[in-house]
Amino acid sequence: METEKEHWDIEIKPRGSNFSLNIKEVWQYRDLLQMYVRRDVVTIYKQTVLGPLWFIIQPLFTTIMYMFVFGNIAQIPTDGLPQPLFYLSGILCAGYFSDCMGKASGTFIGNAGVFSKVYFPRLVVPISSVISNLVRLIIQLGLFLAVYFYFVYNGTDIKPNIYILFFPLLVLMLAGLGLGFGILISSVTTKYRDMAILFGFVTGLWMYATPIIYPLSVMKEKYEEYMWIIQLNPLTSIVEALRYGIMGAGTVDWFWLSYSFVVTIIVIILGSWVFNKVERSFIDVV
Repeated sequence: METEKEHWDIEIKPRGSNFSLNIKEVWQYRDLLQMYVRRDVVTIYKQTVLGPLWFIIQPLFTTIMYMFVFGNIAQIPTDGLPQPLFYLSGILCAGYFSDCMGKASGTFIGNAGVFSKVYFPRLVVPISSVISNLVRLIIQLGLFLAVYFYFVYNGTDIKPNIYILFFPLLVLMLAGLGLGFGILISSVTTKYRDMAILFGFVTGLWMYATPIIYPLSVMKEKYEEYMWIIQLNPLTSIVEALRYGIMGAGTVDWFWLSYSFVVTIIVIILGSWVFNKVERSFIDVV
């Protein structure tokens, strides 16, 4: 008599390749992914007086501070753009990247208790942080558009162009860089905790190498010998391309933009390889 074949809804198998993001398995756990996203969005400012308004207050007050310090005291030009638009555009880009990287970098240490009790694709956690931060970015874009249309209404010479169509791709590149570097840092810091302090320090310096408070044209004009440092930063061409597409100021260099795209792919592949390798044994280390 032939034995009846058993059917299982989910089969847990050894991972075939360390380079895989295993998106198919993550999709199978999309309900869990949705729950994590909802948790991140709802609970981040739970039991606060202003709640989600902090999504707007933070970039708004940072922009005001930048206008006072870098715009008025340091007299750093903004490529002819209104200071609020120039600074706000850079703050939103850098903020989304750093938030994605920051939350993803705590994946193993912050979720060790959950990971040790139940199985699910570990990448659900960092991917959920990227999506929840995207929700936050969309809310902050509402603030940017309000300021944008205020200046357009008052006759400011702002010239959006065809490059604005690349906006979704550029945001995706920011997400990819944040996710890739985040899971790479998370993997390294499971064994070497002091590396988290080092990466936090490096991230702070990294923002100064990104044209958030200054335009790339100023670096070319006054500090050309340091331009290679700024251009090797994959965030530079993304921020500049976003500003150019939305407001018509800045530069779009296809070579450096392609460089940023390649770096994004490499970082995601490298990060997924290290992440997949570490997740097999990290619970014995954490």
